[in-house]
Amino acid sequence: MIKKMENLTTKELEEILSIWLNANKEAHSFIPASYWQENLAFVREQLPQAVLYTYSQEGKILAFLGITGTYIAGIFVISEHRQQGIGKKLLNEVKSKYNTLNLSVYAKNQKALDFYLKQDFQQVAEQVDNTGELEYQLVWEK
Repeated sequence: MIKKMENLTTKELEEILSIWLNANKEAHSFIPASYWQENLAFVREQLPQAVLYTYSQEGKILAFLGITGTYIAGIFVISEHRQQGIGKKLLNEVKSKYNTLNLSVYAKNQKALDFYLKQDFQQVAEQVDNTGELEYQLVWEK
C-alpha cells in the first residue's frame, strides 16, 4: 500500500532512515560506506521537510520515495523487495501528481539510470558531486 506520510512517528522515521542508509550503501558501493553514515544525522533533519511516499506491507515500510518541490531525492527499496515493481509504483504515484520531475543519479549506478530512462526520464546535464563522482541530471515531463 502506498501512503503519503504526514507527521512521521519516531518508529517510521527510524525505519525510513534504515532503508535510506542500507540502500545507499548497497547501490553506491563506489562511495565509501562512511560517507552515508556521516550524512545520516543531516538526512534525519531533512526527511521531515520532504514529501515522503511509503510502500508498506503488513504494517512494515518496504520502500519510500522522497521529493522536495519537483526534485526526487531518491527511491529506496529494502534489498529483498527490489525488482518487484515497488519503485515503479512509487514513481507512478508521484508522476500522477506532478507535471515535471527532476532527479540526479550517479553515472556508476547503472541499474538506477536504466530504471529512470525506462520510466521516460531524459538526461539533461551532468556534474561531479561532492563525493567526486559523476552524476546525471534527469528530467521527466508529462
